[in-house]
Amino acid sequence: MEFHEVMKQRRSVNFFDPKKEVSEALLKEVIETAAMTPSGFNLQPWSLVALRKFGEKERLKKLAWNQPKVTEAPVVLIVLADRDAWKEGHPIVEQNFSEMVKSGAMKEEQRQWFADARTSLYGETPEKQQAFACKNTGFFAMSLMLAAKDLGLETHPMDGFDHDGVRKAFNIPDNFWIPLLLAVGYVGDDFKMAPPKWRRRAEDILVTFES
Repeated sequence: MEFHEVMKQRRSVNFFDPKKEVSEALLKEVIETAAMTPSGFNLQPWSLVALRKFGEKERLKKLAWNQPKVTEAPVVLIVLADRDAWKEGHPIVEQNFSEMVKSGAMKEEQRQWFADARTSLYGETPEKQQAFACKNTGFFAMSLMLAAKDLGLETHPMDGFDHDGVRKAFNIPDNFWIPLLLAVGYVGDDFKMAPPKWRRRAEDILVTFES
């Protein structure tokens, strides 16, 4: 599908066909396509918990305003933003720096500069750590939705849930924030897609501020 068509046809779908499964191979393709998303210093501070079992989804549904799509969708992703993924010694940081040295993008003697730059940009305050994690994970989440649509799947992002309840119910460590849940699946053959919602035009979005 052409990118313009993906953008035009993507919808946040409320009703999924629970009988149509999403294969592991297809979900992997969606995730690995979305993993090409850019991130600050390529730190990729995102992870996913994929729920398929009805019991797990039922537990999540009770913490997500009892939205039917949580149990109807064959897969629900808990999207995680790692507030520690800028820190020295973090596995992502170590692998990323190693890969940059290997490719020639950085030299080993730049390690301290890299650490100082990450700290300045992302680690000086809790607010910066939160912004770093959620901003970059938001890029990834949007890519997940577009990749899914391109591969014939429908999605619905949800931020209506008990954040602390979900963290506790699924043993999610404190360094992760949960920006959203994402239902993934198919609609039924008789499902009628809603028309596109109103969107602002370029002239409404572009602004200037007089001094």
